[in-house]
Amino acid sequence: MKPPTSPMRILRMLFWETTVRCNLACAHCRRLESNDAGVADLSTSQGETLIDQLAELGRRQPHMPLLVFSGGEPSCRRDLFTLMERARQRGIILALATNGTTINHEKALQIRDSGVARVSVSLDGATAEVHDRMRQIPGAFDRALEGIRHLHDAGVPFQINVTLTKQNVHQLEDVYEVAKSLGAVAVHIFMLVPVGCGQVLAETDMLSPQQYEQIMQDICTLESRGEIQIKVTCGPHYERVKRQMRIESKAANPQSAIRNPQSKGCLAGLGVLFVSHRGDVYPCGYLPVNCGNILQKRLIEIWDSSEDLARMRDVAALEGKCGVCGYKQVCGGCRARAFGMTGNYMGEEPFCAYDPRAAEPERIR
Repeated sequence: MKPPTSPMRILRMLFWETTVRCNLACAHCRRLESNDAGVADLSTSQGETLIDQLAELGRRQPHMPLLVFSGGEPSCRRDLFTLMERARQRGIILALATNGTTINHEKALQIRDSGVARVSVSLDGATAEVHDRMRQIPGAFDRALEGIRHLHDAGVPFQINVTLTKQNVHQLEDVYEVAKSLGAVAVHIFMLVPVGCGQVLAETDMLSPQQYEQIMQDICTLESRGEIQIKVTCGPHYERVKRQMRIESKAANPQSAIRNPQSKGCLAGLGVLFVSHRGDVYPCGYLPVNCGNILQKRLIEIWDSSEDLARMRDVAALEGKCGVCGYKQVCGGCRARAFGMTGNYMGEEPFCAYDPRAAEPERIR
């Protein structure tokens, strides 16, 4: 019998794939569909329905969720700012995830005036050579930097996102320094998940569990400097590594409106949801377990009644070494990587080097 889900569980962030269309063709992208599938994007009225449903869920919580307008490339939607205004009027906190290449001076001002709390721009290298190779478009790096500078000049808070692979892991600290020099408020470091286009990339560019362990320690060292906010995404074992290294974040969040929960590593289905461009609801953008569609069932009902979400929220149901790990309450392992490698989203994290059965008992703070 599957455990019931708690109706009072707080949804902190919803990522909406506003469109599958994009002007780039990144090697590590989670999307599988081509730009032609953009005809199936939620219409303006359907997007407004999603926003209203999110507001309905948020009104029963202590605070509204953060809605991340993502893609694809969200700027490919002509009604983007209409939808952002709808969300703002409903009291929803706004964020925008973009590759930055379409942002000019006028667009930056529109973004600022939309009331967005923060914009994330992806830089997958500190040099054009590395970034453009992963983005598969020459000139993408320079155009992204230009977009970032327009955001900075317009006074829009922004963070830098970087997805680590064997191609760019050697530039992690360089990306960190670039982010600081550009005036970013945070660096979010993503660990590659073998879904979408990343399935092919994973065969050659996925870091090994031992490499992940080392890079987590390197990130801890960067975070301990207290110079800029750092968050690791899709690398839940970072929460274990931080505790083992006794690292406390010294960089206060300069944008208090941004919900940045770090009490647990994997938040798929716990505090995070992903809605596809067709309206399908998933625990996260990297875990292809369909929990319902907002055009057929209200978001609040999906959040409260999905059996898959309920199962993911049950830490006691974790299997393999994750199930016996003393850090499972703060880590939980990446459910998407477990699913991608084994087909079982409750299986053990396949890219974690830590063996709780061999380790000495450790006190968890």
